[in-house]
Amino acid sequence: MIKLKPTKTLLLLSFLFLSLGAQSQITKTQYSQMESALGDGSFFSGHLTGFMLYDLDSQRVMYEKNSQIRFTPASVTKLFTLFSSILILNDSTQTLRYVPAGDTLKIWGAGDPSWKYLDLPSPDFQKMFAPYSVIQFSDANMKSTPFGDGWQWDDYAYYYSAERSSLPIYGNLMHVFPGKSNPRVFPFRFQDAIFKSTKELKDMERDFHENEFLYNPLTYRGREDYLPFITSPELLVELAATETGKTWIYQPDSLPEEHYLWRGNALFPFLKEMMLESDNFLAEQLLMMVSDRLFGELDSERAIEYMIKTYLYDLPDEPIWVDGSGLSRYNLFTPRTMVGLFEKIFRIVPDDMLYELLPTGGVSGTIQNNYQAASPYIFAKTGTMSNNHSLVGLIKTKSGKTYCFAFMNSNYPHKASLIRREMEKVLLLVRDMF
Repeated sequence: MIKLKPTKTLLLLSFLFLSLGAQSQITKTQYSQMESALGDGSFFSGHLTGFMLYDLDSQRVMYEKNSQIRFTPASVTKLFTLFSSILILNDSTQTLRYVPAGDTLKIWGAGDPSWKYLDLPSPDFQKMFAPYSVIQFSDANMKSTPFGDGWQWDDYAYYYSAERSSLPIYGNLMHVFPGKSNPRVFPFRFQDAIFKSTKELKDMERDFHENEFLYNPLTYRGREDYLPFITSPELLVELAATETGKTWIYQPDSLPEEHYLWRGNALFPFLKEMMLESDNFLAEQLLMMVSDRLFGELDSERAIEYMIKTYLYDLPDEPIWVDGSGLSRYNLFTPRTMVGLFEKIFRIVPDDMLYELLPTGGVSGTIQNNYQAASPYIFAKTGTMSNNHSLVGLIKTKSGKTYCFAFMNSNYPHKASLIRREMEKVLLLVRDMF
């Protein structure tokens, strides 16, 4: 390594400071401390790290490091879904497209994820279906596949990887109730699909190819769980018939031009749950509702292409955006593009609503146990998958300023908890220094 003499080091720092100063109002001391925290010789020099700090008032970049490099964003992808949902869906969900035909109601799901999912408000399906004796369901408007491009195949067994569908019910999840013997599940339709196994299974496990569920009575720990089931239109009509007490039939007819649209729910609770809990299922279904609103069909890829070409064409670097949730490893965004996106969100969402949507350090959501302080200072969306962790949002400093930041890490060999602790040191430096 070539060591510079003190004079040359000072000259180099002055040059770099002047280059950055064309965009910002950062002092030499601030720049030097940020370089020590993020530059050569720091913890973050051992893997790929990108950072940008941006003044929303003056619209100036205060500091950046590798902000032009693309990273695997994981769940910060949900910021793209949030932006798209607010712009396109406005205040309501897309629930059904339908055509009344005598005592039959013909329906096409529009992507609404809320039918009996968690404690979220659900549309009044009973009232909607009350005048009809037969519900005829079609999924001919569903163009996306149940799994997104670039999803990890072995996530199929986990609740965070529930399948996408046009009219989900129960979040496309089977609920496993706690209890060490004779496991009970809901929907009850799956109770007869549970089989004993000699595998050393601590929890119940679904077969890869079909809706059969295995547990080992000797090793089963009996905790509450949720397992994705394999969706199909035939299974939906069976579950929906039980839920509504109506006759359901599957008829994959195309959606006619003349039809009605039912927007059955307020949108905000779903945005909030997606953001605070990083709910992948909600994110995917929200993006499909965006597609339905735009095109009358459920095609996430088409919705993404539309958003990039219209509302997101001016981002610093074109995003490689693949899905709604960030489950895909094909997603790639730069820190400066994440800042550009967040600024768009900041400009269109009222402050009180935005802070309600963002996880708050030490208080709520996915950073409830991180970034703790007497006065909360981090309001940001997390994104984590193996060897990748990012944080994008707002930081409030002791000077009373609020900055936007993007902090992205990839290809590290550590546990995510260590990355978060080291990130916290940098963000505390920003809080105290700017």
